[in-house]
Amino acid sequence: MSTAETTAQAGGPAQECHLGDVFDTQESRVRSYCRSLDAVLTTALGSVVRDSRGREYIDFLAGAGSLNYGHNDPDLKRALLAYISRDGITHSLDLHTTAKRDFLESFEALVLAPCGLEHRVQFTGPTGTNAVEAALKLARKVTGRRNVIAFTHGFHGVSLGALAATANGHHRMAATTSLPDVTRMPYDGCFGEGVDTAELLAQLLDDPCSGIDPPAAILLETVQGEGGLDVASPRWLRRVAAIARRHGSLLIVDDIQAGCGRTGTFFSFEPAQIVPDLVTLSKSLSGMGLPLSVVLIRPDLDVWEPGEHNGTFRGNNHAFVTARAALEKSWADDVLSTAVAARARTVSRELARMAEFVPGARLKGRGMMQGLDVVSGTVATEVRRRCVADGLIIESSGSDDQVLKVLAPLTTPDEVLAQGLAILFDAVVTSSYLAGDFPRASTERSAAHG
Repeated sequence: MSTAETTAQAGGPAQECHLGDVFDTQESRVRSYCRSLDAVLTTALGSVVRDSRGREYIDFLAGAGSLNYGHNDPDLKRALLAYISRDGITHSLDLHTTAKRDFLESFEALVLAPCGLEHRVQFTGPTGTNAVEAALKLARKVTGRRNVIAFTHGFHGVSLGALAATANGHHRMAATTSLPDVTRMPYDGCFGEGVDTAELLAQLLDDPCSGIDPPAAILLETVQGEGGLDVASPRWLRRVAAIARRHGSLLIVDDIQAGCGRTGTFFSFEPAQIVPDLVTLSKSLSGMGLPLSVVLIRPDLDVWEPGEHNGTFRGNNHAFVTARAALEKSWADDVLSTAVAARARTVSRELARMAEFVPGARLKGRGMMQGLDVVSGTVATEVRRRCVADGLIIESSGSDDQVLKVLAPLTTPDEVLAQGLAILFDAVVTSSYLAGDFPRASTERSAAHG
């Protein structure tokens, strides 16, 4: 057994993946998630994954929000296996296929029409950053402008165009080149409750001497997944949408992590009652973790020339099949959204209990996209380490990686959700106590947990 394996089993930190020479000798050091989970995963079902040593983990990461319906949902798996068994088309570029047609028909009937959206669907490359690139390019083409407004703590991908709109310094520094044509503005709540950052944006855009060029688009997330689960209020979103309209700018909502039901409704912007000009979707759109990304385009803005934006893997028919199955299973009625609301209340309640044991801690996010800001990235790292040791996979985000993110599949059974939250509770309380933040945590942990 390697040193790292021994350390991981003993509850110590695992800085690298050392479970086989091939990972160290063949795979780039750019890998990240495996540095906090020293295991080789083999199978998964629902909200539980298993490793090569037979150990089970509750999954509160869910592919960074790519597995809203859990691992290997039996109905999605059945649809995909049936399609493959009859030699269905796998790869089609943008050729017409029955799988694409069936997905588009279901998407229009079950998602777009109920939301009152008439948007067209553009299939981009396989990842979310490809969708953001396409949306930015189209906004600039439509308006003839170059500047884009993006917000503090926003994350939109790491290809150069999307990276220019991403705020994270760690990712931006890796580019080692200029990232132009984006103006950064403060997100809702950036300066505290007393400062209306939408009004600040309005004043700057109204002032011809502010130095900010009229934007082609305003790009935002309604809940900032990688930025630390900051949430934009409905009022702020409506105000920003109105500002975009007044200045002839397109409103782009990046719903790649917050969409597909993660916040309760299919689109995260529905409660604000706004209609974005462009919407980017990816992650859980395929329903099964298969690569699938799209841009939803208001019809009058669909000014692309044939082939003007493309991608080799924009015709992933296996993803079309599972996406359609996910829509028809989960969005033909309100059963899932009702269950998500109930589970979200459970998560809120348990995170609030944890917050009592960490000075300065606060709840963040909404729906099943919630987390706990434990103030210190060091404490969050220790919490994650203890969670893995006790059988829970969880990650963190924020400027100091201090926000523990609960991204459990939306379909997580209540008893599994409770078990995972109990593991997280113990890890939070113990880590806070060891950090010297809250001496009474150790003595009161058992009583509070009960």
